[in-house]
Order: sequence, then structure tokens, then C-alpha cells
Amino acid sequence: MTQFASALASGRFVLTAEVTPPLSLSPEPLLEKVRPLAGLADAVNVTDSASARAAMDPVAAAALMLGAGVEPIVQLTCRDRNRIALQGAIVGAAALGVRAFLFLTGDKPEVGDQPEAKGVFEIGSADLVRTAAGIGAGLLPGGRAVADAVPLLPGVADCPIDPPDDWRPAGLRAKIEAGARFAQTQFCMDVGIARRYAARLRESGLPEDFRLIVGVAPLASARSAAWIRANLFGAIIPDAIVARLEAAADPKAEGAAICVETIAALAEIPGVAGAHVMAPLNEKAVPGVLEAARKTLS
Repeated sequence: MTQFASALASGRFVLTAEVTPPLSLSPEPLLEKVRPLAGLADAVNVTDSASARAAMDPVAAAALMLGAGVEPIVQLTCRDRNRIALQGAIVGAAALGVRAFLFLTGDKPEVGDQPEAKGVFEIGSADLVRTAAGIGAGLLPGGRAVADAVPLLPGVADCPIDPPDDWRPAGLRAKIEAGARFAQTQFCMDVGIARRYAARLRESGLPEDFRLIVGVAPLASARSAAWIRANLFGAIIPDAIVARLEAAADPKAEGAAICVETIAALAEIPGVAGAHVMAPLNEKAVPGVLEAARKTLS
């Protein structure tokens, strides 16, 4: 088992982070982002042309990350590849040593900087989870055997909500039934909502070994918080946090402190297995937040 898989299986509260690969033909810009996370994050997501903007291929980036001593979680979207290409990407990543994946539908091409690009979307994220689970068991969907198979760790994205009485996690359950082992969520900086959401998931009878990792952010400013709330679907940032940032003499330091506080609170919630630290336009804050969080949790 990899470090990330072992941490999830042990029940220890995990800390993951995320990097966006650069649009660079040199590995250095990626490694400059990744090296400070070594030893702090249990694993680091590497995005797949996020926001429909071309970047270094996530499988290639993952190979560089492994060389730097950082375990990657390779994100793959259904936007740019048909099922054959996606199967090849999973097999290739696994051959490099990648075991954990996060499967996503992907942003539509028209939101990116090349809106004339054609999206593929041949299969959905649940189908991709099922495909990865099959590959890890040694079989492609069409029945061909995969040599030297090893178990893979498929993950999916999720959006916490404050669940109404009649709500059931039908979409997430379908992905779990397809083989998803963990979910990383959109930003949820409201601990009360995270607590109620996790409780509802437990009440719904999801498998005991499924792990929920809640997304958090070291917010750089009240303006940044407002942008996230307006532009990232499902992001939850309470007004009280925005007010703290507005009143702070040093908003970046306050945002980092709020993030560490939120991680500590999430660690006390039954059913929350970890925190996923993402920092749009503030990636340099992530290592400090992870280090402070680890000290708080120890």
C-alpha cells in the first residue's frame, strides 16, 4: 500500500493538497511547487488542464512528483479523452507507480481560453471509476486482461450541502457502488455544514471504509473569498469568515490561521477523514498551513 492508501485505511486524519501543473517545457516550475509539500501532505493532487486551460499532462507531472518524493493523486477528466485514451492513461500512470486517482467530468471547453475546442465526454465520472476499479483488478471493460494488475485507489469529487430532511446522497452512492474509495470535496469552510453533511452520509449507510476529505482554503483576502463564492460551484465560505478577513490587518495571515482552525475542527467530526487544502492564486501559503495543521493535530 502507498502512504496515502495506508493513511486512509488506518483511519488517521489525512492532509492532502493540490498543484496545478505549469504550461512549461521544463520540470522546474512544477518541482518548485511540489518540493515544499514533501513530508507535509499525505498526497498531492495534480490537476488535468483545470478550467479547460492546457497545462502539463497530469501523468507526466505525476512522474516528476514521484521522483521528488511526493505521492500524487492524478486527476483525470472525461472532457478531453475517449474511453480508450483514458484507459491508456490509467494504465500508464499505474506503471509509473501511481495508485490514487480523482476522476472528474471536467469543465466545459467553452469556459477556457480555447472555447472552440470540442469536448469529448464520452463517458461519465462514475463510468471512469468503474473502469479504474476493473483495471486494478486486471480487466478492461471490454474483457481484455491487464497484466501485472495492482489494486488502484479511485476517488471522486463531491460538494457538501446543508442537507434537507428528504435529501439522500444518490449521486455519491452511485460512484461508490462503481468503486470509489474516497471523495475530496469543494471548499467547505463552514464546520457546522460539514458536520451535518458527514452525519447524513453516515446515516445513509455508506460503506465504513469510504473516506470523506473536506476541501479547505487559506483565503488571501475578503475579495478572494468573494471571488471563490461567486465562481466556484458549491464553494461554502461563511459571512463570518469574510468579515474576519475584512477586519484583519494582515488578511493572508488571518486566512491561513482560519484554515488551520477549520482543519482542527474538521478532525473532530465523525465521518470526516481528512482535509484537502486548495489555494487558488495563493499556493505559497499551503506548506505553512500544512505544517501548522500537523502541529495542531499531533
